[in-house]
Amino acid sequence: MFEKILSLQVGSFFGGGIGSLLYDWEQMGLFSYVLPFLLIFALVFGILTKVKVFDNKSVNAIISLVVGLLALQFNVVSTFFSEIFPKLGIGLAVLLVFMILVGLFLDPKNKYQNYSLLGVAVIIFIVVLVQTFGWFDSSNSWMLYQNLPQIIGVIIFLVILGVIVISGDSNKRRKGFTLPGHNPIIFQGG
Repeated sequence: MFEKILSLQVGSFFGGGIGSLLYDWEQMGLFSYVLPFLLIFALVFGILTKVKVFDNKSVNAIISLVVGLLALQFNVVSTFFSEIFPKLGIGLAVLLVFMILVGLFLDPKNKYQNYSLLGVAVIIFIVVLVQTFGWFDSSNSWMLYQNLPQIIGVIIFLVILGVIVISGDSNKRRKGFTLPGHNPIIFQGG
């Protein structure tokens, strides 16, 4: 009896279907080389086609191919993509949960609440970038101290730019940020 249970346990576990598939793809270089190459190729090809630097799509494809292959030459792009996309996914999940929770109580006609939601999205984006580049790791802590005046200057400039954009002519601006067909649950009675 014990031998049958033991063989059943060993015989029924093969490592899982999707986990094994993802591991095999990782070993083949799909995530390190193929997907980053396709992303770079598509972005460069789309930009060249949209800007119409060359009217010939074959030339755009060759340039995109060369840029994509050259970008993967030293493993920097692969490392960057493997760092940023998981953290970007976490940041988007946090933003989605925040939008769902705030959407219950947010009045879509109040533009200041909408700007605060946009501010939270920008803060999450900045946190994802800082985490990805590792600016506050112990090995890179010198960068903060060395570049603190420039960082403060950029922050002040962005705040001033934001104030200018927000205080612009209200007739030329869109009235708040709302999702199409979005009516908060709390404020539907008005």
